[in-house]
Amino acid sequence: MQGIYTILLLIVSNIFMTFAWYGHLKLQEMKVISNWPLFAVILFSWGIALAEYSCQIPANRIGFSGNGGPFSLMQLKVIQEVITLIVFTIFTTLLFKGEALHWNHLAAFICLILAVYFVFMK
Repeated sequence: MQGIYTILLLIVSNIFMTFAWYGHLKLQEMKVISNWPLFAVILFSWGIALAEYSCQIPANRIGFSGNGGPFSLMQLKVIQEVITLIVFTIFTTLLFKGEALHWNHLAAFICLILAVYFVFMK
């Protein structure tokens, strides 16, 4: 169960992270925060990032083998990166209509899947 909790927390964490890093671009495009000064946008993103950290830190603590979890640090990092790219791809293709997936993106995803395979290989 620790592995499932870890992955679920990493997914939630990465949803918040993606909104903190890139959501302000969509809000600017929608004219919601287009008049905000940069420091206000940064503070807004930091607020969202606090939610991200509130999920990321427990995910790493629960999942880390040094704390009784099922994953090594390397495995945690690779899992997190794959989740980040999946969440980012969904976010980008749904919210930014000018962005599209191309063959090279799919090739990169295949490389990431291979990275997961190799990092879990004994």
